[in-house]
Amino acid sequence: MSGGVGPTCDITFPKEEQTLETSPNITSKTPKKTGKIFFLSLRQLNCLVIMIVLAASGMVSLEDFGVFIFSAIYMFFLSKFAFPTKIPTIQQKPVFDPNSKILGFYIFFAAVIGLFLPILYISHGILEGDKEGIKAAAPHVFLLASQVFMEGVSVSDRFSLPIRVFIPVFFNSCRLITLKEWLIEEMMKGSEGRNGGSCARLWVGRALAVANVTLWSYNLFGFLLPVYLPRSFKKYYSGNGSTTTSKED
Repeated sequence: MSGGVGPTCDITFPKEEQTLETSPNITSKTPKKTGKIFFLSLRQLNCLVIMIVLAASGMVSLEDFGVFIFSAIYMFFLSKFAFPTKIPTIQQKPVFDPNSKILGFYIFFAAVIGLFLPILYISHGILEGDKEGIKAAAPHVFLLASQVFMEGVSVSDRFSLPIRVFIPVFFNSCRLITLKEWLIEEMMKGSEGRNGGSCARLWVGRALAVANVTLWSYNLFGFLLPVYLPRSFKKYYSGNGSTTTSKED
């Protein structure tokens, strides 16, 4: 996750993934190269369900849905004309050690703060009748689920390392806009007397919004851009981002 969430928070737990490409927002399991048709993972299917439910509820705008469509189209454009996989038969190495305990904790923490708790907040809001709170938080959850889904696609050996960087950077940037709107909405609810839920829910919503703005701002400006992006490009252009399957065996 990712992630998403963590280095991209892929709603992933370290033990689930032996080979995984990390980025602080939602990481995804790297499918083995078989030359067969690509199938969605359970994680991607779960995120797809979240996206469909939120889109069908009317809480997600056409602009947010357009972000997901654009990311898919532009990812394939970049992979074709800007950052093609240099040798189709090679398996790319991850930028960071997937067995790192620190990385595993970061992914888990980002998944909890960025996805699991906001989903619970939205579900509770349905019972409390806090439509404003739900409406403000939904775009972030939708885009984060979209990020996890697209990260699962990008870890295919059909895509190069720069493409894997594009997904978390793009979605993280877009989500900061929705997070700002969520934070403003939460802060305005108390002052204008529009709180549809309890007082406790009001403060939980504010805490969640602040936590997510802080987390994903650091994720973009403290990790993705200054650390993950340079290392990925260095591997890509130096030819160290991949190795032949025979060597791995």
